[in-house]
Amino acid sequence: MSFGVGGLAVGGRALADQPDLSRPMLFRSPTLEPFVDELPILPHLDGATRAIDAVSTMHRFHRDLPPGPALAYGDGSYLGPVITARRGHETTVGYRNRIETHPFAADFDTSLHGVTEDDRTDVPTSMHLHGGVTPPEFDGHPEKISRPGEGFTYRFPNRQDAAMLWYHDHAMAVTRLNVYAGLAGVYLLRDEYDTGHPDNPLGLPSGNHELVLVLQEKIVDGTGAQNIRSTPIVPQGRWEGGAVGDVGVVNGKIWPEAGVDRGLYRLRLLNAASFSVWNLHFSNDMRFWVIGMEGGLLDAPAPTTRVRLSPGERVDLLVDFGDLEPDTTVELRNTEDAAPQAAQIGAVRMPVFMRFRAGTTRGFARPVPATLRGGPGQPPAVGPIPAVQVVRNVSLSQPSAVRIPPSIMSLNNLMFHSDDIEIPRQGTVEQWNIVNATPDPHPIHLHLVHFRVVGRQAIDTLAMCARQPQPPMGTKWTPDADPFVVEPLRGPEPWETGFKDTVVCDPNSVTRIVAYFPTADELGFDPDATFPAAVHTTDRHTDANTHHGNDDHGNADLQGYVWHCHILDHEDHDMMLKYRTVK
Repeated sequence: MSFGVGGLAVGGRALADQPDLSRPMLFRSPTLEPFVDELPILPHLDGATRAIDAVSTMHRFHRDLPPGPALAYGDGSYLGPVITARRGHETTVGYRNRIETHPFAADFDTSLHGVTEDDRTDVPTSMHLHGGVTPPEFDGHPEKISRPGEGFTYRFPNRQDAAMLWYHDHAMAVTRLNVYAGLAGVYLLRDEYDTGHPDNPLGLPSGNHELVLVLQEKIVDGTGAQNIRSTPIVPQGRWEGGAVGDVGVVNGKIWPEAGVDRGLYRLRLLNAASFSVWNLHFSNDMRFWVIGMEGGLLDAPAPTTRVRLSPGERVDLLVDFGDLEPDTTVELRNTEDAAPQAAQIGAVRMPVFMRFRAGTTRGFARPVPATLRGGPGQPPAVGPIPAVQVVRNVSLSQPSAVRIPPSIMSLNNLMFHSDDIEIPRQGTVEQWNIVNATPDPHPIHLHLVHFRVVGRQAIDTLAMCARQPQPPMGTKWTPDADPFVVEPLRGPEPWETGFKDTVVCDPNSVTRIVAYFPTADELGFDPDATFPAAVHTTDRHTDANTHHGNDDHGNADLQGYVWHCHILDHEDHDMMLKYRTVK
């Protein structure tokens, strides 16, 4: 039994989505046997103060590959430890950049925003707690960077509901390179309801029956090295626009297998890919329950047989392996095809991530809870979507120029350095109508706030653009899509009824979300405060921020947060804008 590139042969039967390996426009991984590596259990860190370095490593992605160059946070060879934090207790992370060599030094594109030849060796980094309600100074602003020998102390207030967050690099125009190389980790925020202990009031699985799964897709070569490029059409060192992987990676291993007890499990899934949206299901089509997304728990478990997850999104599942006979298996699979622009050069879906094998032991046997919020011993209910005070149209687009490398991606037809930004008022409820005028899906992430999904509608993009033409790049374009909708509003998916920080915006559609922008008093900090771009020098024997150094970032103050597409290639060029919240 072996995988080809994005395809799988099981029992001598090749799946229909196995691609033609003769396609010349794609790089491909070597044929690798699936399910021969055990699922790695990521290390866990607890405690209020932690020191985490970004380091250069060598990592083995598969039994039959040698170790290849990678990056990691902390002491491992890839990714970072799972950090456990407690609501109401500040977490302090002493971060240091110790990168010596970058696996993708040759892939730095010096035509992108602020990237120079020196960045290949003097690698910029910036840690962002994705989903964190964080003071702007500690949010991982893309221009507040630490280079090798520098660091910064991040302080996370943890004044929000229990949820699965994640931390990852966010440096300007090289985020895709740093995250793909390994700079990503999970951050579990607990509270008095979702304690993570066996006696938690919600009756949820814990301990060995709660698994963190970091899902990615990659292309690797026979030397064990990762390849961030998908096609030879785009020269090395130039931005590509997004690469579909042909092998599934979970917790740093290609197509691993996990042994499970025959009972209920809590699976915490993160789409940490650079590019693809996945429609996840189990190979036996068994039912499971979504109990939470990025902003925490839903009011009640949502039964389903599939869940759609875009880059940056997280999903909290209850899965019952109790009906499996001992030594039988079930696979976690994907049915979503490659995005249209990638499919044009032959990219196909990556169909499978991992396999679960049932053991002989009966596991967690409590039933699926009927409710998760609003009852005794539970957090408050999510509640209705609040009344909207301001409606704001924003746009996702790609200039129509046909060229190699591809043209940039854009929010509001602007580039990152634009000052024509959104400025919501603190204490205001806003509806953002996110108009996607492209043929591809885009996951949109707002820093600082959580929001509710109202729904989606397909639009006649050609008619909209004919009536409201897109101006030259650099002039703000926020078309009103309402006159061009071609279907009734489709409400949120069952798993999208809670609080979110990232939403997938379908092609040629308008996605409507509602966000409350909290006040400084509610937050406990000023979200519009200015802060210095400078970081501090470190050495291997001192803590970050001990010595002030002469940095090369200038002394200009920064302000505000960012919103962006979480396809990391798009974020890097140039699908990210600043925004501020003012009093």
